[in-house]
Amino acid sequence: RLAFMRICSGQFQRDAEYYHVQTGKKMRLSQPQQLMASEREIVDEAYAGDIIGVFDPGIFSIGDTITVPGKKFKFGGIPTFAPEHFARVSAKDSMKRKQFLKGTEQIAQEGAIQIFKLPNSGMEEVIVGVVGVLQLEVFQYRMKNEYGVELRMETLPYEEIRVIDEYPGDLSDLNLGSDAELLEDYRGRNLIVFSSYWAIDFTCRRNPGLKVSEIVVQEG
Repeated sequence: RLAFMRICSGQFQRDAEYYHVQTGKKMRLSQPQQLMASEREIVDEAYAGDIIGVFDPGIFSIGDTITVPGKKFKFGGIPTFAPEHFARVSAKDSMKRKQFLKGTEQIAQEGAIQIFKLPNSGMEEVIVGVVGVLQLEVFQYRMKNEYGVELRMETLPYEEIRVIDEYPGDLSDLNLGSDAELLEDYRGRNLIVFSSYWAIDFTCRRNPGLKVSEIVVQEG
C-alpha cells in the first residue's frame, strides 16, 4: 500500500537516505510516486508543497515525520481522542482471519479507529472504539470493499474509557459488573470501559486500591 506525505520544506530526492523519527530508523524511499487521476508516475525529486506516495511496509502512521539524518525534530501529530462508542467485531467468515487482521490493523494505523481486545485473548474478535458512530459504518464498508471481509458487529453499551494506573491485586480478580469491562490496547495497556460516568466511581469504590485516569490526547 501507499502512504502519502507532503513535503513541508527543502527538497526530496529519490533513493536518498531519510530518517523516520517515530521508529528511529533510517530508510531509502526508492519509488516515490505522484498521482494524477488514474495515472502514477515515479518521480526523482519533489519540493515543498508537493504530495508524494511511497511504499508503506506497515510502519507509517498519520502524523509521522520523515527528515534527513541529523535533523532530529518532528512536527506535532494529528490528535487521537478517547473513543466514545464501542462495538464487538469479528469476521463472518472465519477463513478470512488473515484479511480481517490486516484490515483492522491498517485502518487503525490510519487513525480512523482504535482497537482493543479482551486480556489473554487473540485477535479473532476485537473491540473497536470510535469517536463518532459514522466511523463504525465507514469501517464496515471499507473492510468489505477493500479487504473482502464482511463483519459481524455488535454495538456495546459503553461510553467512557479509562486507563488503569494502579491496582494492588490481580486484574482478573477485579469486581466488575455488567456496566464495565476490562480491555487491553495494542500497547499492552490495561483499560476499563464503562457504561456511564457514574459507573467509574462505583467501580473504583467496589475495588479498593483501583486508580484509573483518562486517556491523554495523543498527537503522534
